[in-house]
Amino acid sequence: MRRLLVLCMSMLVLAGCAALHGREPLRVMLAGVESLPGQGMEVRMAVKLRVQNPNDTPVQFDGVSLALEVRGMDFAYGVSDAAGTVPRFGETVITVPVTVSAFAVLRQIISLVGSSGSEPPKLDFVARGKLADGSFGGSRFESRGSFELPPGTGSAASRP
Repeated sequence: MRRLLVLCMSMLVLAGCAALHGREPLRVMLAGVESLPGQGMEVRMAVKLRVQNPNDTPVQFDGVSLALEVRGMDFAYGVSDAAGTVPRFGETVITVPVTVSAFAVLRQIISLVGSSGSEPPKLDFVARGKLADGSFGGSRFESRGSFELPPGTGSAASRP
């Protein structure tokens, strides 16, 4: 009886893993950033994430965590207790408030001022996070991108 129970449980676990195998990862992009009131030596922002679900089943979430890295350095962190559903073959926008310490801003300024070359510096960023769903750790995501700063920003050309 005990062996039969262990065998049945093992089959159920394997069937569950096989069902998860065909699921494509969520696509997450930065959709916007807005300023929020901060306190003391911190900067607060509302980061908007566009989450796309390329699967034929909806993805429910109950909480979001986000970490932003800029130019290879940790920059901002945030969490939200937002809950909702990303529809099948659909998308939704989730807003996550993040905090940037004054020291992270200072590191970025020093990095930009110290960059050399005649071309304007690029701001490469990585957004990593998780949509919590209460089972198996949720859906993790990573999004990468970059944008160029205006000419003369932080480059040798802007120095006297």
